[in-house]
Amino acid sequence: MGIEKPAIAVFDAKPYDRDYITRASGADKLDWRFQEFRLDAKTVLAADGAQAVCVFVNDILNREVLERLAGSGVRLVALRCAGFNNVDLEAAKKLSITITRVPSYSPHAVAEHAIALILALNRKIHRAYNRVREMNFSLSGLVGFDLFGKTAGVLGTGKIGRIVAEILRGFGMRVLAFDPFPNQEWAAQHGIEYVEARTLARESDLITLHTPLTPETDHMVNKDTLALTKPGLMLINVSRGRLIHTRALIEALKSGHIGGVALDVYEEEEGIFFQDLSGEVLRDDELARLLTFPNVLVTSHQAFLTHEALSEIARTTVENVLRFVGKQPLLEGTVL
Repeated sequence: MGIEKPAIAVFDAKPYDRDYITRASGADKLDWRFQEFRLDAKTVLAADGAQAVCVFVNDILNREVLERLAGSGVRLVALRCAGFNNVDLEAAKKLSITITRVPSYSPHAVAEHAIALILALNRKIHRAYNRVREMNFSLSGLVGFDLFGKTAGVLGTGKIGRIVAEILRGFGMRVLAFDPFPNQEWAAQHGIEYVEARTLARESDLITLHTPLTPETDHMVNKDTLALTKPGLMLINVSRGRLIHTRALIEALKSGHIGGVALDVYEEEEGIFFQDLSGEVLRDDELARLLTFPNVLVTSHQAFLTHEALSEIARTTVENVLRFVGKQPLLEGTVL
């Protein structure tokens, strides 16, 4: 008989997760148990017999779920993402469950998707594409504007925000930035100005969000902050859905104050994004309302979805699991 491999329960697993994880170096030393459903209090039994679980952004890791995982012998939760606002870290610590994440997979993937959304939204590419497929070659209603000479506001200058800011500078834009921990050396090198958040809101023609979700940033874009912005503002979010208060955004769109919105994330995306709901009625009234606006472009949390990013997510996740079961130090910077 061969040596039994450590079991790893993978939740919310998509075909690309299965492909990239099983191809990662060392993955053959583990028993991967892929589940298509998300982890929550009802599905946690699927982790029985596993030493670790591997989860994504919409899996639920509250105290109840973590207690049941601990009770079944799970000692490692490996997040295959950077965000961890879905995890009760205090409960995990008390239960002696180690939490790891992938803090940096491909900042270029997310940054480039933000730029793609900016260009598509501004030049009405999504509307033009649908028109031409119906043999409608009219240009009416497709007027955009030159990015050159306009002012872009970048909220958050971590790895992704910095890449976005540099690309926007390449378009010849004036770039304003806000971050609680400004990188003045980087800003001076690229001709970027750090300003207060209210100044950024007032002066920007385009605002793109690149901050983590914390109690301080939850609904940071709300009725009051939107009121500060220029009429016709373009707003981009590829970070976390709850950075934007959706009802306030809808009101700003209805009034005509907002010129355009592009979202790769949504505050109530759980159970919607990553799913094929084409044959069902969308039960989220606010998302349904957003999708009725011609100046709103939504993608389904796909900014990370590149070969390079998926390869790095799989590599980091597999290596940490192997190190954990082998009682070796985990990769630096991945442990929460």
